[in-house]
Amino acid sequence: MPRAVSGRRLGTESPTTSLEVRDVSVRFGGLVALDGLTLSAPTGRVTGLIGPNGAGKTTTFNACTGLVRPSSGAVALEGQEITTWSPAARARLGLARTFQQTQLFDSLTVRENVAMGREAGMAGATPLRQVFTSRSERRLVQKAADDALALCGLTVLADSPVASLSTGQRRLIELARVLASPARVLLLDEPSAGLDKAETLRFGEILKRVMAERDVALLLVEHDMSLVMDVCDYIYVLDFGRLLFEGTPGEVRTSAVVQAAYLGSDEVEDVLAPTVRAEA
Repeated sequence: MPRAVSGRRLGTESPTTSLEVRDVSVRFGGLVALDGLTLSAPTGRVTGLIGPNGAGKTTTFNACTGLVRPSSGAVALEGQEITTWSPAARARLGLARTFQQTQLFDSLTVRENVAMGREAGMAGATPLRQVFTSRSERRLVQKAADDALALCGLTVLADSPVASLSTGQRRLIELARVLASPARVLLLDEPSAGLDKAETLRFGEILKRVMAERDVALLLVEHDMSLVMDVCDYIYVLDFGRLLFEGTPGEVRTSAVVQAAYLGSDEVEDVLAPTVRAEA
C-alpha cells in the first residue's frame, strides 16, 4: 500500500531482502542530508530512489557503500550490519556501485576495464594477487568479463580502447564491470546521464535482461522518469533528505504528494501524471 511517510516500519522486510537502510541520518555540520531514512532493496527487484536535486539520493548511496558514516541508524547487507565497515569490506561482501561521473580507464580496452570488476574482488586485502595470479584465476576473470560483456551487448567492442567510445557505450561498460564482479547488490547512480532517448531505451532493456538472468538486487537513482517507470518494481521518493513517499510505479505516478515535489518540471509531470491531465 502506498504511503506518504518519513520512514518505514522495521521488521517488515522479506527474508530475501539484500540491502536494508534502517532509520539512517547523515549530517554535515548543521546540514541534515538524510533524516531517518528507511528503505530496502530485495533480491530480484529493481528498486528506484528518486527525488529533486539535493534530495539526498547520492548521500544515501555513499552511506550504503561506506563513503560517509551515518550520524545515526544502520545499514545491513544480506542480514549483516555493515554500518562501520570500510568500502572495500562491503564490496567483498557483495555490494557494487557506479557513479554519476563515469569512472573508467581510458588507456585500457573495454575488456580490461570490465575485467577489473572481478579482479578487484579476488585481490581482497592483498593487491599483489592481481599481479601474481594462477591460471585458474585468470580463466575465472576472463569468463566473468566475457559473460558481462555479452549481457550488455559489448562483445564486439571488447578490444576497443575506452577513450574512443561514446557516452552511452561508456555507461554500459560501467554496468558490465559491476556485473563482472561477484556482487549481488548493485547500486546505479544516474546511469542514463548523458544518454539520448534511444540509448536510454537500450539501457533499460539491458537492465531488464540483467534482472531476468542474474540473482541480484538493484537500487537505481535516476532522474529520467520514463526509465524509472519502465524498469522499477518499487520506488522510494526523497525530498530534503526525508522519505516523502513509497510505492509501485503506478502509485507514484498518481501521487499528488510526489507531483508537488516535482512541480515545475514539465518533463517529469508529463511522465508522472498523464492520466490526471486527461481526466481534467
